[in-house]
Amino acid sequence: MKRTIGVLGYEGVNALDVTGPAEAFAVAAQRDAAGSSKRCYDIVVVGATLDAFASESGIVFRPHVDLQHAPAFDTIIVPGGASLRTGACGAVFDHWLQQRADDTRRVASVCTGVYGLARAGLLDGRRVSTHWRYVQDLRERYPSLLVDSDALFIKDGSFYTAAGVTAGIDLALALIEEDHGSQLALSVAREMVVYLKRTGGQDQYSEPLQFQTRAVDAFDGLMAWMVSHLHQDLSVDRLAERAQLGARHFSRRFKSVFGATPADFVLSLRMAEGRRRLLLPRSNVDHIANSLGFGSGQAFRRAFERHFGLSPKAYRDRFGG
Repeated sequence: MKRTIGVLGYEGVNALDVTGPAEAFAVAAQRDAAGSSKRCYDIVVVGATLDAFASESGIVFRPHVDLQHAPAFDTIIVPGGASLRTGACGAVFDHWLQQRADDTRRVASVCTGVYGLARAGLLDGRRVSTHWRYVQDLRERYPSLLVDSDALFIKDGSFYTAAGVTAGIDLALALIEEDHGSQLALSVAREMVVYLKRTGGQDQYSEPLQFQTRAVDAFDGLMAWMVSHLHQDLSVDRLAERAQLGARHFSRRFKSVFGATPADFVLSLRMAEGRRRLLLPRSNVDHIANSLGFGSGQAFRRAFERHFGLSPKAYRDRFGG
């Protein structure tokens, strides 16, 4: 059975958010009894109107159909882009998504396309992913969402959200595997010369953990040391001493390079590692707290709840499966 994929398009969309998943679905094909290759998906680009629109990079797209005349879809994909994130492209997509969501088997976003689904009220109480750069903004604007800063993509019910840009290809491969099995998904991945399933999450690509690539001279090597010494004193004075800088000078330079104070940066590292350890078998909150430099399990619990919006127990109960 051929499935129809609807991909929303609008002025200022990220081109790869559109073309990445579309190419993956287009490559997916199966042989029939006669040996002919038949595509598994039809791709339909849906615009607010039939007018051409330009991506952020200047590539011009022409939609196949407008919102008013769009057919029924098996899956709807909402790509990211500045105009959707800020609401500049208007509420027309929000209303359309609200009307279509119940009758569509899957609704997915790529990168900041999650803002469109959130604005439409479709993700309240759901676990979601987006590009690491917009995690904090999404949390602040839509506090009812459970935003995972690390996942490349997440499924919560019939809604799927993917992190930045190329994670849209990861998501498309997962949807193909869901529909047609791992053999076809692997064939598509090989054709596109990508991994079927990338190891790790987007923290490995995100700004905090690109410390080594952004750090220079006095900061070189400091990040790796911090990650392996989260249980020790990581105060400004201690870090400045290791970087062989005065504390005030170190703090100014650190914030100018990484956009966060040393204290906030250290807390983010500890929280990310604490979240990971909570999901390990037989993990213990007090032991985790001690191993990450917190004075007590209660101090860790308070910091975790402030950072993620739920307690360590609630996090483990919700995501431990």
